[in-house]
Amino acid sequence: MAVHETLQLHITSEKFIFEPIDTGENELLIIDRVTQEIYLQANDGQIPAAGAITKSVCGIMGIIRLIAGPYLIVITKKEKVGEIGGHVIWKVTGTELHSYKRTMLHLTEKQTRDNAVYVSMVESVLKTASFYFSTTYDITHTLQRLHNTSPDFVTIALHERADQRFVWNSHVLRELSQQADLGRYCIPVMHGFMSISTSVIDNKPIKYILISRRCVFRAGTRFNVRGLDMEGQVANFVETEQILQFEGTSCSYVQTRGSIPLHWTQRPCLKYMPLAQLRPTNHIDGMSRHFEDQVFLYGDQVVVNLVNSKGHESRLEKVLSKCISEVKNSRVKYEYFDFHHECRKMRWDRLALLVSRLEPTRKQFGYFMVSQDGTILKHQDGVFRSNCMDCLDRTNVVQCLFAKVTLEEQLFALGITDSVTKIEEFTEFKTIYNNVWADNADTISKQYAGTGALKTDFTRTGKRTKLGLLMDGWNSLTRYFKNNFSDGFRQDSIDLFLGNYQVEENEGISKPSPFQTERDWKFYAIPVIFVIAMSMLIISILIPDENVSEQMLYVFFWGMASLVSLAVIYRYGSEFVDQPRLVHTKVKMD
Repeated sequence: MAVHETLQLHITSEKFIFEPIDTGENELLIIDRVTQEIYLQANDGQIPAAGAITKSVCGIMGIIRLIAGPYLIVITKKEKVGEIGGHVIWKVTGTELHSYKRTMLHLTEKQTRDNAVYVSMVESVLKTASFYFSTTYDITHTLQRLHNTSPDFVTIALHERADQRFVWNSHVLRELSQQADLGRYCIPVMHGFMSISTSVIDNKPIKYILISRRCVFRAGTRFNVRGLDMEGQVANFVETEQILQFEGTSCSYVQTRGSIPLHWTQRPCLKYMPLAQLRPTNHIDGMSRHFEDQVFLYGDQVVVNLVNSKGHESRLEKVLSKCISEVKNSRVKYEYFDFHHECRKMRWDRLALLVSRLEPTRKQFGYFMVSQDGTILKHQDGVFRSNCMDCLDRTNVVQCLFAKVTLEEQLFALGITDSVTKIEEFTEFKTIYNNVWADNADTISKQYAGTGALKTDFTRTGKRTKLGLLMDGWNSLTRYFKNNFSDGFRQDSIDLFLGNYQVEENEGISKPSPFQTERDWKFYAIPVIFVIAMSMLIISILIPDENVSEQMLYVFFWGMASLVSLAVIYRYGSEFVDQPRLVHTKVKMD
């Protein structure tokens, strides 16, 4: 069942009225702003409504309840990404929030301020790049999952048959999706990355598609959400599917990434790299659930672990290796590769060692292939589940290499190239391939860590460069500031949008506001002392004094005051970072 492609939204003082204009159906979707009822009604001349504000919208993202009451979220702008099997895929480029309430007079002054913060959180999520949807095609499923369904599957509403792991507006869509007759107004929206490119290889036209789907479970920001929860969900889980299409035949290759499946934390505390800490709990139960789910969904698993063999990362590696052996799941294998050690001194060619070691397994897992008439020619029976610490930079480089080897195999199977031809021999497609994977890395990294990915110079050019190292340094510095001073707000925004935290309209009256947090005196006093001391130090240095020894004494005193206050800030770093407020830390970590 397809979703309406284009709607007219008529806003009156009492109602939101949606008029489908793509089908010519005599039907209106009414949302009553007063009673909050949602229902369908025949168009008996209500349109145009007197005094209504009318605008064209691309679809309904959902409804979210804040202190002021419900807010309607609509998609106002979209950009065509491309087509898959004749179905158009869109990228969301504009959204709007419309409050049911016409005024805020029913709120106290404090509630009005808090409500404005919640609105800014929702807008922050919506402005995050790379939300995608289709009104006729289910982009949340891989090709293999789609072709393993029954014929009745396509008759089900898009939002009902979507893979709920990857529907980012599932929470805000629930008031609409609960009514079966509103299926044509419910658009499942995916978050992640999507690229659809056309190219020519050896005078044969092909279509190359890359899709990364971010999971809504245990979603969040880099240092605030790590590892595993008791239900077996891991942070930053992403399913990446590479699709090659030629003359009606489609090939699909799937890989996954996800945080190290242990109970561990790495809380921001102003240190450049906070120490990863294992929680004193039973890791086996959660890990078993995680791999049971992964095997059920994808088949056999090879956990490709890319963390360091020294430092705080090494402890995670040792415990992960031990726990995987104790899980006793014959369909889960472990492969360790110390990425930074093996590729030290910019010897990135040594990544071939990992690819070579896993080549028999890659061939055994295979890939999915389906002909134009729907005949399934091949199945993929397992996946590589890659991780480093963030599941971003090292992980993307390795996934790109596995995908490349598989793509070359698929090109041969489709009769486009011979068995020894490499992608590097086709300049145009090589550029497309490298840039798509680098863009994928940047996008997923921005969504989780706040900046573009590291090491993308290797992905784009096939070699490590000094300019790439400089860019990595800049991105690392930017990550430091964002992870410490803005990720608490970003984490709260994600928790609010996904429904991990739900606002009550009496918040700030009978229920305490989560924004009323008590700060320790150090939070206010020490930074003031530091700013004053630094200011006086600069003044003492820049303004000359007739008595040089007295000037040096001032410089020494204010310099020491600056250093001591800075040391205190660093010592109590966790009190100065931007901490999440909506979902308690313990809840997120459990």
